[in-house]
Amino acid sequence: MQPGSLERQQAARWEAAAAAAEAKMKQVRVDAGAAGEPEPKAGEEQPKDPAPGQPRAAEEGDARDPARQPPAPSPSKQAPARGVCAHGKPRGKGRGCKRSCGRRGEELRSRRPVTVDSSKARTSLDALKISIRQLKWKEFPFGRRLPCDIYWHGVSFHDNDIFSGQVNKFPGMTEMVRKITLSRAVRIMQDLFPEEYNFYPRSWILPDEFQLFVAQVRMVKDGDPSWKPTFIVKPDGGCQGDGIYLIKDPSDIRLAGTLQSRPAVVQEYICKPLLIDKLKFDIRLYVLLKSLDPLEIYIAKDGLSRFCTEPYQEPNPKNLHHIFMHLTNYSLNIHSGNFIHSDSVNTGSKRTFSSILGRLSSKGVDIKKVWSDIISLVIKTVIALTPELKVFYQSDIPAGRPGPTCFQILGFDILLMKNLKPILLEVNANPSMRIEHEQELSPGVFENVPSLVDEAVKVAVIRDTLRLMDPLKKKRENQSQQLEKPLAGKEDAVESEIAIAPDSSTNSEAHLPSICLKQVFPKYAKQFNYLRLVDRMANLFIRFLGIKGTMKLGPTGFRTFIRNCKLSSSSLSMAAVDILYIDITRRWNSMTLDQRDSGMCLQAFIEAFFYLAQKKFKMLPLHEQVASLIDLCEYHLSLLDEKRLVCGRRGTSAGQPPCSGTPQDATPCVQPAESLLHPHTDSASKPSLYRRPLS
Repeated sequence: MQPGSLERQQAARWEAAAAAAEAKMKQVRVDAGAAGEPEPKAGEEQPKDPAPGQPRAAEEGDARDPARQPPAPSPSKQAPARGVCAHGKPRGKGRGCKRSCGRRGEELRSRRPVTVDSSKARTSLDALKISIRQLKWKEFPFGRRLPCDIYWHGVSFHDNDIFSGQVNKFPGMTEMVRKITLSRAVRIMQDLFPEEYNFYPRSWILPDEFQLFVAQVRMVKDGDPSWKPTFIVKPDGGCQGDGIYLIKDPSDIRLAGTLQSRPAVVQEYICKPLLIDKLKFDIRLYVLLKSLDPLEIYIAKDGLSRFCTEPYQEPNPKNLHHIFMHLTNYSLNIHSGNFIHSDSVNTGSKRTFSSILGRLSSKGVDIKKVWSDIISLVIKTVIALTPELKVFYQSDIPAGRPGPTCFQILGFDILLMKNLKPILLEVNANPSMRIEHEQELSPGVFENVPSLVDEAVKVAVIRDTLRLMDPLKKKRENQSQQLEKPLAGKEDAVESEIAIAPDSSTNSEAHLPSICLKQVFPKYAKQFNYLRLVDRMANLFIRFLGIKGTMKLGPTGFRTFIRNCKLSSSSLSMAAVDILYIDITRRWNSMTLDQRDSGMCLQAFIEAFFYLAQKKFKMLPLHEQVASLIDLCEYHLSLLDEKRLVCGRRGTSAGQPPCSGTPQDATPCVQPAESLLHPHTDSASKPSLYRRPLS
């Protein structure tokens, strides 16, 4: 369509509408005169409505895109008659016209493109630009003085100060997926549900648990002399394979100075991985955490498979140092002389995961079972991470204060064992979204070359993440539904035709492929909600933090938690509660590097909670003990909230200050138990009736 054709069509339609309205108004005046209704006086001012076709003023920050000049008015176009709106309708009492014009203005506002600030995108910039171009959105590569709808950060939530819109990072995510923090979070779940979380290798944290590591390995070897394990040591803050090495015995760990300044995790090495073409490989899957509360998880339908470049052999003292045989990291293997760059998804040292599944399917493997196990692994891992993420979230974006909403793409590194069981290797908060690779032209001379395999997977993930987060999508859908409804009242045919004219913005995704991200939670929530015990403990922890923005529980808050939940008794005095708080807090503070805030962190609170549950509900499995104590706490807190609500209403109606409870009922936080972070919470976090323990 020619640039000015749309304007000329609109001008012709409005001209026809005005002509029809003029004829209609003549009939209205005749009818009004016959009925004795007074006509509007000549000097009487009429309400002024903006012309529907008038373009919006250019926004501040849009200087790089010159505003399109409005089309010149047609010389033959007649002005609307006096007392008639731009639609050709009699103004009368002004109801229908104002409603119509207001709806038209709202429709025009929603048709504007979504704005994306890409000034902090870094290595994902190329894939992001392609995605924005495919969506026909508006990019601001140098930032913008006015707020944008979406901010795309390359590293963390704090890349920029944001007070509105959406940002593609959660506060605290980088800290949560570090190797030590992830291991601790999964270990808590392994204590509660050992069979459900056996997809993560047994891990020890160094240097804190070095003696425990030595003792446990010795004990297992004494029981089974034929056991000859291999362990892999991973620095806590390492990435791209940096600092990783294999050992056969605890005495081989490099203790000299490095562990104190650079803590690490040591894990059992998976000695029997699935091989393809005699090579070990891992899977990089992209997972979208769309929302934290309520929890929403999506998994990309395709991912990447990264191959080692040396045929695999089980570890022995001679090949422990062969990194191209044992480590699948792309950043390491790209420096191997055997690395193969390929534009085909089926060959080379980097392939699509779907090509691997196709190859396995041709050998009779049940691909649906493989996918089901991977989805289960992803959901369980996110459930392990969300409790502490909630604490970070309320610290940076306290409830009731303005702030952005968050989403994030995570990179899950998964290894398939020979029996096709998936094993979680690690989670990346900032998975690489580069769509090119380095190619060595001559010794020491490299050139960036487009990677079709990377582009096919990563652009689809970013583009469809943006589609799911589109802030204007609901508005467009609501307006399209309104336009489909029959127009109320009697309106002329020309106006009806204009109102229901097809709009390309309502079908802006028609040219795009189907979304590559599949929702797995809350779709499968019923199967996994029973695992969310730690999530409910985090809600209790946040309730008693007291001061907004803090992440550690003080002694007063812990005592208030004990009192409000009625946990003190003859066997647990408040003096014993204070000793419990001091012992656990001191130990956890000695293990954490961040000493800025004093108090009890979430993981220390969970340890104390486990102790209280085991003391109160004996003769039960740990997860039932914990569930029973959570039910008891939520029950007493719901009674307390109800009591305060009744007292508040009674005091307001009587004109007196609300009644107050006893000192032990005081709580430093006014948030109700069922609404801690947001007004909408999962059913798993709502108070449930107290279940009596089995006798």
